[in-house]
Amino acid sequence: MAEPYLKLRGLSKRFGALSALQDVDLELGANELLVVLGATGAGKTTLLRTIAGLEEPSVGSVEMNGRDALRLSPAERDVALVFQNFSLYPDWTARKNMEFPLRAPGRALAEPLIRERVEWAAALLKISHLLERRATRLSGGEMQRVAIGRAIVRRPKLFLMDEPLTNLDAKLREALRVELVSLRREIAAPMIYVTHDQAEALSMGDRIVVLSKGRVLQTGTPEQIYESPASPEVARQVGQPRVNLIALELRQEHWVTQGGLPLMGRRAEHPASRMTLGVRPEDIQLEGGQHAGTLELVENTGPAQVAVFTWGGERLHALVEKGAQLKVGTQVFPRIDLDRAMFWPTES
Repeated sequence: MAEPYLKLRGLSKRFGALSALQDVDLELGANELLVVLGATGAGKTTLLRTIAGLEEPSVGSVEMNGRDALRLSPAERDVALVFQNFSLYPDWTARKNMEFPLRAPGRALAEPLIRERVEWAAALLKISHLLERRATRLSGGEMQRVAIGRAIVRRPKLFLMDEPLTNLDAKLREALRVELVSLRREIAAPMIYVTHDQAEALSMGDRIVVLSKGRVLQTGTPEQIYESPASPEVARQVGQPRVNLIALELRQEHWVTQGGLPLMGRRAEHPASRMTLGVRPEDIQLEGGQHAGTLELVENTGPAQVAVFTWGGERLHALVEKGAQLKVGTQVFPRIDLDRAMFWPTES
């Protein structure tokens, strides 16, 4: 296996009493798109700034391409950061904004090479026709393409993307995330992409790092994070509608809900006396079960329906095909696919 381009070991960062990063271990392959998924305040931006050299870690190491990056200045790390706010010079044209990093002191690039780099990036991002347009006359999506173009013209060794699509509308975000994945493959450089959007994480990442309160909860492929989350907190981060979480306790050799509904007998692989059961909405059928529930709400999501029902003292969600005839207030007999369910002990 090829040596990772980036290695973080035991990385922590404190701002006074606030712990922004706690003992983070992370690796990034030389040709990998790693997505860091987490809510606001998880430490995602601090992580990127520390990798880029804009923040110094309180503890831990950062290694890039086999070198101790903590001994390198931000410029020597050769990292490109793209933020969610476009940060363009408003009175400059798109071309001039994209040329800006190539004209930095010490670069001394020839004019034909600058022009070639800008036109190469513009063609990749499909903005060649916008190069002579001032930034104030660009749409949000066009401005973000210019901002990304400004980053890639330098051809840095590492790309760091800090929620670059957050300020765009949903349709444009979906289109641009597909283009970003294709772009990264084209330029064949490692990229860390941080987001709070699970759809971006699941669709874009070669691997996903789930970050919460400065700690890494789990790292894995999108399939591993979705199918085998390490904890209820990880399970809640991915999946729409959200995972159903049901508290269970062992009573007379049966696992029962808080409302007393028996779900299954004791299993040797679950020795605890209390558990949290995780069930994805697509793994619940509204018929075929032994115990009745009541349908409370039906939400039309377009390609499917979400049925909200009460059952065994729980309020749960099931994903149902679009054509199913559902009527609020009627009885349902839910059946959980326990072979696809997730179990986490809730006591030490």
